[in-house]
Amino acid sequence: MLTDEQMRYPIGKFVAPVSYTDQDMRQWIHDIATLPGRVREAIIGLNYDQLDTQYRTGGWTLRQVVHHLADSHMNALCRFKLALTEDSPTIKPYEEAAWAIQPDYRLPVEPSLKMLDGIHQHMVALFESFTEDQWDRTFTHPESRSIIPLKRNLATYAWHGNHHLAHLTETVKRLKA
Repeated sequence: MLTDEQMRYPIGKFVAPVSYTDQDMRQWIHDIATLPGRVREAIIGLNYDQLDTQYRTGGWTLRQVVHHLADSHMNALCRFKLALTEDSPTIKPYEEAAWAIQPDYRLPVEPSLKMLDGIHQHMVALFESFTEDQWDRTFTHPESRSIIPLKRNLATYAWHGNHHLAHLTETVKRLKA
């Protein structure tokens, strides 16, 4: 079992790739394509109360993690589309923690699982059509003042999905122990 501190980053912190191989890109697209099913599989059979288990002390509940994945990846899809249709747009950040305490985060997880399914279908359809030039398109993140190429954003969101999936799977292991 992982400690609370290990549960903060159960797969490690995101590290931006130095290079982007075709194999890496295919793996990240695969990770994104399969994430909705892997999330659903991770939490299948949990009841409403079990979904309110925090993955670590002071962390979000499993329910909040699922809703966050849908919201975060919805924002990611918008960022990809903005970068495809505008020249290095400045994206709009959002307050994740404030979103996680909104009333819709008390809903059952099914609506967010459905959102995640649709969002990831859109993402994969876009990714599979990208040219190398499109992968090199960028957006600007105003908080970090970073210029982010879309291929880096792909790596980020593949990591992000796997990061939160590990929160789910590791917590379910504890619940079933």
